[in-house]
Amino acid sequence: MTAAERVIVIGGGIGGLTAAAALRLRGARVTVLERAPSLEPVGAAISLSPNALRALDVIGLGDDIRALSAWQGDGGLRTPSGRWLARAEAAAAAERFGGPLVLLHRATLVDRLAGLLPSGAVRTAAPARLTDPGVPGDPGRPARVETPDGELEADLVVAADGIHSAVRGALFPGHPGVVYSGFTTWRVVIPLPGVAFPAHETWGRGAIWGTHPLKDGRVYAYAAAVAPAGERAPDDERAELLRRYGDWHSPVPEVLAAVRPEDVLRHDVHHIADPLPAFHLGRVALVGDAAHAMPPTLGQGGNQAVEDAITLAFPRPGTPSSADAPVADGLPGYTAVRLPRTTAVARRAVRAARLNLMTGRVGTVVRDAGLAALSRTAPSLFLRGFDGVADWRPPGGPSGAAGDGSGAPRMLAADHGRRGPEENTP
Repeated sequence: MTAAERVIVIGGGIGGLTAAAALRLRGARVTVLERAPSLEPVGAAISLSPNALRALDVIGLGDDIRALSAWQGDGGLRTPSGRWLARAEAAAAAERFGGPLVLLHRATLVDRLAGLLPSGAVRTAAPARLTDPGVPGDPGRPARVETPDGELEADLVVAADGIHSAVRGALFPGHPGVVYSGFTTWRVVIPLPGVAFPAHETWGRGAIWGTHPLKDGRVYAYAAAVAPAGERAPDDERAELLRRYGDWHSPVPEVLAAVRPEDVLRHDVHHIADPLPAFHLGRVALVGDAAHAMPPTLGQGGNQAVEDAITLAFPRPGTPSSADAPVADGLPGYTAVRLPRTTAVARRAVRAARLNLMTGRVGTVVRDAGLAALSRTAPSLFLRGFDGVADWRPPGGPSGAAGDGSGAPRMLAADHGRRGPEENTP
C-alpha cells in the first residue's frame, strides 16, 4: 500500500474502527462514515477473548484493554435455583490461553479505537451508499460511495455496516440475508454497590441469565429467552424481566431491584444461516456482522469482527497485499482466510444456542446432569471447547510478524451488546 491509498470505512462500530486504525497504520488515508449522530454505542458490554486481544496487539491496543479485566477467582454455570453445574477458574483459563478474560463496556472500546485515528477521520451523521464496487487494478474504476456531501471515490471500501448491511445487499442481491435466531435478549449495565457475587451464567428452560462485574465497578447483566420474533412486553421490559427471572437465585433479584425500565435494552437476535459466497467484490470488503452475523452464545461476534479487520490490513506474509501492493488486490485472499473460519465459528454459536436455550423439560434435566458430571470428571473439557477459537493468532502485523499477545476465552459473558436494534455486534 502507498500513503496515497484512499480507504472509506462504512460503519463506525468496533469492526469498522479497528479496520480504520489498522489500515491507517499501513499508511492509508482513511475516512470513516457513521450514519448515527455520534460514535457512542448503545450501552452494553462486550467480552474480548484472546483471539481478539492478540489482534488488538497488532495496533498497539491489546495491553490497554487487558488492563480492564475484572474477572478474578471462580465463576461458572448455575441453575435458576443457584445450584452450580460447573465451575470456571479465571487462573486456569489464563494459564491455558495466556491471559485474562476482558469484559468491558462497548463505549470504552469504541473510545480507545477512535483515539487511534486523527481528528476529522470519523464523520458522524454521515449515511453512505455504495454506488460502484470498482475494479481492483483498474485506476479508472475506483469504488464510489454516495454521501450527503457528494460522491467519494476510494481505492478500498470496508463495509462494516452491521447485520442488515446495505452494502452486503448491493454486492450479493441474491443472498437470503439474515434469519431470526429464535430468541430475544435483554442487557443492562448498572451500579450495584454492596452486592458481592461470583461471575456466572445461569441456564433455565429456554432462558439464560448472566451477571458479571466490570472493572469500573458497574455490573453487566444480560438475559436471553426463546420468544416469537418482534414480541415486546405489554408494559415495560423491566417488568418482563421480573416476570421471567424474578425468582431466580441471587444476585438476579438484587439486579432487577436496581434496574430502571429505561436501563433495559431488548433486541431480537438474527444471524446469517447461509454463508455468503465471498466477503469481497471488486474493491469492497465486508467485515463483522455485515459478513457473518452470528448468535452471541459464544461471545464471538465482536471478536470475529476484530479478527477480520486485522487480517484485512495485515494478511499473511507472502500474499499479494502483504507488502506495498494495494489492499484491494489481496481481497480474494481475505475471503479465502476469513470465510471458512467465521463459518465454522458461526455454526458453533448456533449449536451452542440450541443447547443453552433448550426448552424441553426432560432434555433440560439431561443437559444439566451431563454438565454437572462433566464438570466433576473432566473440568478441562470446558476450556478445551474453546480450542480452535480462542487460540487464533493474527497472520501478520506492521512488520509482517504474527502478533504475540495474550488473552482468555469467553467462558461466561455472552456478546449480547449491540450498537443498536439493527445489529448483533459492531
